[in-house]
Amino acid sequence: DELKVKSTLHWVIAADAVPAEVRLYDHLFMKENPADVQEGEDWTAALNPDSLRILPACQLEPALATAQEGDRFQFERLGYFCVDQDSAPGKLVFNRTVTLKDQWAKQKTNG
Repeated sequence: DELKVKSTLHWVIAADAVPAEVRLYDHLFMKENPADVQEGEDWTAALNPDSLRILPACQLEPALATAQEGDRFQFERLGYFCVDQDSAPGKLVFNRTVTLKDQWAKQKTNG
């Protein structure tokens, strides 16, 4: 089977990159209904300990240096991100708002 490429990746030169913190959010709860817990447990048992992953030392495209709070971007293969209110000049912070479909995982499971 031949793999069909839909797009290309853009690599960032490390010397020109802008440092940033990137926050990857996931589901807050591990269950669809957090109230659906065993007797003797409370809803906190359903909390996802991996609901937030912080990547503190990312290197991004230099054009993002002027990004303002609320601006939105697509980061290759990761999803859509917006500039967080915690951002400051020289200290950019981006939050993932939407993930992308993982075609590689889909191909792997389908064989």
